[in-house]
Amino acid sequence: QVQFVESGGGLVQAGGSVKLSCTGTGSDFNLWGMEWYRRPPGKEREFVGKISTDGKEVMRGRFTVSRDNARKMSWLQIDNLKPEDTAVYYCKADDDRVPWGQGTQVTVSS
Repeated sequence: QVQFVESGGGLVQAGGSVKLSCTGTGSDFNLWGMEWYRRPPGKEREFVGKISTDGKEVMRGRFTVSRDNARKMSWLQIDNLKPEDTAVYYCKADDDRVPWGQGTQVTVSS
């Protein structure tokens, strides 16, 4: 079964940057757009960014999404971190049949 595993979170200082990784299994990674979401404490999960199969990115300011199909990986870089970026971050294929991963926690200290 296809799975995605997120990593790279931790405790970071406001103003800094973090680069989160998403590693996929299975042979279809290059067929999916990759999406990133986050769930702040006590809030609903929200969309952060997306990259298409051919690398076209939907960018949102401080958030940069990238991918490497050969390595079956996607990354989310967040620059100029703010305390409100504190959340569990998830990567997801743009296919609802593919399950969510466990996410990786990012905590931003002020």
